Amino acid sequence: MRLALLALLVLAAGGAAADEVARARARWAESKHGPMLERILPPTFDPAQLPEPRGRGARLMLRYCVQCHNLPNPAMHDVKRWPSVVERMVLRMRGKGNMGVLMKDLMAGVEAPDDAEYQTLLAYLSRHAQKAIDPRRYPELVRPAGEAFRLACQQCHVLPDPARHSAKEWPRVVARMQENMEWMNRVVGSTPIAGEPQLRVEDINAFLVRRAKRAP
Repeated sequence: MRLALLALLVLAAGGAAADEVARARARWAESKHGPMLERILPPTFDPAQLPEPRGRGARLMLRYCVQCHNLPNPAMHDVKRWPSVVERMVLRMRGKGNMGVLMKDLMAGVEAPDDAEYQTLLAYLSRHAQKAIDPRRYPELVRPAGEAFRLACQQCHVLPDPARHSAKEWPRVVARMQENMEWMNRVVGSTPIAGEPQLRVEDINAFLVRRAKRAP
């Protein structure tokens, strides 16, 4: 169902890139490795949410990234982290990854970006990367007012700067993160462990909205 929904979203975008991604989706759905690939990333980020959705960087993500897993959010990593991630992914697409024979099997039929596309994709991801929080600006992080945000969010990525989004935008972002965390628990077949930091939505939203980007 998720694969079909993503294919429809991509096709709705139109153009040659949509056709290429639709073909990749079909290959993934038919692959014996499909269930493993689906677990790599949560399926909660869709093409319409990409920054500069009609730009070349976004088109390259739709062409290459969804061949092997659900669409990543450019804000998934910060600017320091993306270069090593992109390098590792490109090596895998070129059949030179770190999983031996399985990698060659996984990458059968997968296209890889050329060097110019590699640089364009990296520049796009770096431009829209997560902006890590400066803890010196937010003393609440070590106090109860910011503890829920710090403990829950840093489990999956660097802590985002609250000024990245407006007070109106943050609740939608937090809701998507909650879906991601629930999805991660489902795909590994686990339930929350006693004492494990949980996403206390009301506390997190209160902190982020209070410190959110102000309208100009």
